[in-house]
Amino acid sequence: MEPLQELGLEIIELDSLTGLPEYRNGGLCLDLGLLQIKDPGVLQQPHSPGSEVIVEWRALTVILLDRIADALRQKLNKTSTELPLAKILQGGTWAAGRQIAAELRKDGDSPIQIKSDGTVF
Repeated sequence: MEPLQELGLEIIELDSLTGLPEYRNGGLCLDLGLLQIKDPGVLQQPHSPGSEVIVEWRALTVILLDRIADALRQKLNKTSTELPLAKILQGGTWAAGRQIAAELRKDGDSPIQIKSDGTVF
């Protein structure tokens, strides 16, 4: 968004955008225990992007990102205009997801492996 803003475009209602359910954010939710795997076998094999496991994980991640944002705003006494979801993702969940993944897994990969060329997440 910053490049568009630098061109003079005003971007409004940033908090209306959907959080990105990519592996850093989704991994953070799993690694922190916000989501729990029902079947441990899920962690043993890669899954295609359209698989039930990945679709469900992504959907739950979107919901949790909104809840994380609400909780942070409440804790910091900020409005969604003052602290939009985009800032929470960029300044918090992505970095935290990477750091925690690196601490928990030697390769820092996602807790659920995805068969993807990188175009989905």
